[in-house]
This record gives sequence, C-alpha cells and structure tokens, in this order.
Amino acid sequence: MSKRRDPSPEFDLFIPALGDLSLKDQREVMERPFFSLQKRKRLKPIEYQSPDGDAWVRVQAIPDYGMATIWDADILIWAASTLNRMKQQGVNDLPRTLTTTPYDLLRAIKRGTGGRDYQELQAALLRLQTTSITTSIRATTRRQKAGFNWLDSWTFDTDADSEQPRGMTLTLSDWVYDGIVNEKSLLTMHPDYFLLSGGLERALYRIARKHAGSQRGGWVCRVELLRDKTGSDAKPKEFNRMLRRVIEADQLPDYGMELTHTADKSPAVLFRLRGEADALAFAEKTRVEEERRLRFVADQRRANEVDARMDQLAGRR
Repeated sequence: MSKRRDPSPEFDLFIPALGDLSLKDQREVMERPFFSLQKRKRLKPIEYQSPDGDAWVRVQAIPDYGMATIWDADILIWAASTLNRMKQQGVNDLPRTLTTTPYDLLRAIKRGTGGRDYQELQAALLRLQTTSITTSIRATTRRQKAGFNWLDSWTFDTDADSEQPRGMTLTLSDWVYDGIVNEKSLLTMHPDYFLLSGGLERALYRIARKHAGSQRGGWVCRVELLRDKTGSDAKPKEFNRMLRRVIEADQLPDYGMELTHTADKSPAVLFRLRGEADALAFAEKTRVEEERRLRFVADQRRANEVDARMDQLAGRR
C-alpha cells in the first residue's frame, strides 16, 4: 500500500469542475461487478469469480444503508479524474482527501442541486463508506486478498443559519487511492456516461470500454459471462430480456451492440465502436476499387505491349 497523504491547503482551495477534466475510471473496477445496478436497496452480496478462477470479488452491504450503487460510483470517477488532472499538472504528493462543495460535485456528475439531491449525495457517501469489498485483485499470490471500503471517511458542512450545504471532504481508502494514482490503471470514459439512466446500461458501457476499447472488429462476450460481469441479480431469462431492451435502445456512448453467437453456438453480444461497420465497408470498397484499377492498368500495359510487338512485326515485313 502507498503511504497515506494528508491534504495540504493548496488542494483545499480549488478542485476543477469535471467538465474541465478528462473523465477517468479504474479499469480493474470497470470490468468486474463491484456495484449494485438498482437504486432500490440491495442487501444480497455480489459473488464473482473469473472463468480462470484467478480473480474474484465479494461485495457486502449493511442493512441500514444497502450496497453502493453504480450511480454512487460517479463520486469515485470524479475523484479519479481530479487526481489524474493534478498528476498531469505535475503534483507529486497527491492527496487522499479531496475538498470540494456539494454543489460543485453534483454539477460535475450531472445531477440536480435541489434539496433531495443533497440528501441523496449524503446517502451515496454513506453507502460508499459502509459497503465492504473483499477481492483477490492485485494479489501477488493466489492466497492473498484485500478488504476495503470505497471511502474511509467524509464530511458534509452546512451553514448554521440557512442549513444549506457549504463544503465537503471525502477520503479515499488506500485500495482505491492506490488504483487511481497508478496511471496505467485508468481508462478515459465518454462524458455522456453520466447521462445513462439505467444501471445495466452503465455496467455494459464500462465493460465495453474495458474489453472492446478501439480494437478492430470489436469484442464478443457470451451472455452468461456478461451477466456475471455486470453483477446483475436478475434471473437469466429476465437478464436476457433487459439485455435485448438495451440493445434495441442503442444508447451506449461510443459502442453499438448486437446479438451473435460464439463458435460453440452460445448466445453472445458483439460490442463494436460506432461507425466501425461503415469504416470497414468503406475500406473494403476502397480495396476493391484499387484492385480493379490495378487490373485495368495491368491489362492496359499488356495491350500496349501486344500492340507494340504487332507494330514491330509489321515493320519487318
């Protein structure tokens, strides 16, 4: 674990709005089920193990608050994006405690700023602090594991007279902080991610961003594995129905989705960058036209050679 760092006054003064930042999230978290996909309180634990058995995740909630949701994770995205900007600006001693205002944070993650929004923000902070995660991710041996909460602590200050929210701090756990400050662990996300209203949509985008990326031809995932990677507690039949609805709506930023099958005929989903099909079709059309042009040039050259030889033979007679 990295040494804990306390915030300095320099960082208490100003943290830029997320609209000014490159949106970042941790790839380790994006591809595996760490959050509830429903806004209703979830108490059922998430149990996940990768197909090769090397990576596993267990997420547990306490009854009073429920499990941290995929919408609560927006706060962690804000923290990752903020620390990444500081690192790009040359800050060496990155703070584990970030200071901002509830208003600025809500605006940054594209939420409203009414009284209910502030209440929901506090509820999200409580869930992030109390949700317990145990995982083998980042383990150096098969027997090693780590346990943590998303946040170690937070504060929420209100005006004594108006009772309006004024300032706030949040302190990241060591596991989260270490993942963020490791530059190779971060991936850039589309800013419209925050506009996705469905939990499954958000999970599918994160998985697509991690696995499909910008690779040519996209990425295929079996539906059964996709259900495990999202952490959905829906029955397989219900999950398939929800998945088809997301595919038909076609609202994911950057990526299109279509149903397909694997080599063994298992139901699967193809994730592919938007516009790639058109780009591939254009490239194929260009290739065919170039081959046609080259054939024409070669035929013309041969015809000219034949004509030249015929003229030469005619001149000898």
